[in-house]
Amino acid sequence: MLSPSDPAHAPMPSRPRRRPAQWLWLLAAVPLAALLALVAGFALFVAGIEGRDAQAGRRADGIVVLTGGSERIAEATNLLLEGRGKRLLITGVHPDTTLDEIMRTVPATREALECCVELGRAALNTQGNAIEAGEWAKAHDFRSLLVVTSAWHMPRALVELRRTTPGITLVPYPVVPRRAAEGGPPTLAGLRLLAVEYVKFLAASLGVRAWPAVTSQMRETGRLPPP
Repeated sequence: MLSPSDPAHAPMPSRPRRRPAQWLWLLAAVPLAALLALVAGFALFVAGIEGRDAQAGRRADGIVVLTGGSERIAEATNLLLEGRGKRLLITGVHPDTTLDEIMRTVPATREALECCVELGRAALNTQGNAIEAGEWAKAHDFRSLLVVTSAWHMPRALVELRRTTPGITLVPYPVVPRRAAEGGPPTLAGLRLLAVEYVKFLAASLGVRAWPAVTSQMRETGRLPPP
C-alpha cells in the first residue's frame, strides 16, 4: 500500500491565475501586433512601388493599358509606335468615348491607331480589366503582355491579371505621374491614395471579388463586346 507521502499521492501544483492586468495586456497585444504588421506591410508596399522601374527595351506580343489617366494611354501608344507590341488594348474605356477623342490626347496618327488599337468597353473595375485583357490575349493567341498602368496601381493589376492570363508572361510598365516624378515629400492626398490602394491590394490578394466586374453584355455572352 502506498503511503500518503508517496509522490503518486502528492497534490498537483496549482497554476497561477492570471491577473486582470495580464488579460488586458494580452487583449491589447493582439490588435497592436496586427496594426504593426499592417504598417510594415504598407511600408513594403510603398517601397515596392518606388522600386518598380520601367522595363527598358522589353517587348511583348501585346500591350494592355488600364484606363485611369491620360498619361497611361500616351505611354502605351508610344510603346506601340516603338514596335514594343503588335497590338494595343485600352481596357476600361467609357462606352461614349471614341477613337477620335483618344487621338486628340496621344501623339499618334489615325492610321496607327486604327490599325492596331482596340478599345475595351466591358471592364467596370480592375478585376474587369483583367478579365477583358485575358479574353483579348486569348483571342489573339498572345503569350506575353506589356502591362501599362500607374505605379501605385500596378501591384493590384498584376494580382488580378495573373488569375486571368495563366501561361502568359506579364511585363509591368509602370507610369509615374509627372508630379511624383519631380520628387519632393509625399502629400497627404498622396499618402491617402496609397493607403486606399494598399487596402484594395490586400483584398485582391485574398481573393475578395468586386461585383459586377464587367458589363452585362460580357457576362451574358462570355465574349468581348465589339470595339
